[in-house]
Amino acid sequence: MAKQSIVRERMTERTGRRTMSSQEQIKTFLAGKRFAVVGASQDREKYGNKVLRVYMQNNIDAVPINPNADQVEGLTAYADLPSVPGDIDGVSIITPPRVTELVVQQALALGIRNIWMQPGAESNAAIELAKHAGANIIAGGPCILIALHYHDD
Repeated sequence: MAKQSIVRERMTERTGRRTMSSQEQIKTFLAGKRFAVVGASQDREKYGNKVLRVYMQNNIDAVPINPNADQVEGLTAYADLPSVPGDIDGVSIITPPRVTELVVQQALALGIRNIWMQPGAESNAAIELAKHAGANIIAGGPCILIALHYHDD
């Protein structure tokens, strides 16, 4: 048995939970119906805008979160997660790590358990908080732009 799988089995025995591969985590995340993009930008060159557009390119319902904008890419923008009407199944975060910590707290308080920190948004404290809450947390690697095949339009 490979060393990695031995470690995975031990982690599973200790926590009582099966660990998912990153592909399983992505599949679980994308199984949702409605997503928030925290850090959505009006600037089409910024990753916060590209992440919102990749959802749109894939006909996935996404809500931009930007406290300084009324609209992003023609969609109504909200100041923060608690301001969004209706349910949100997952959150893509494109913010500085210090802001990410607040976003994760808000998401968990709202019952959102699928969180994807885009590269550069990761915060160790936020990752630990999400893991402790049992959330499906994607961080430190995969980018949604790759997973959903982003293209400039």
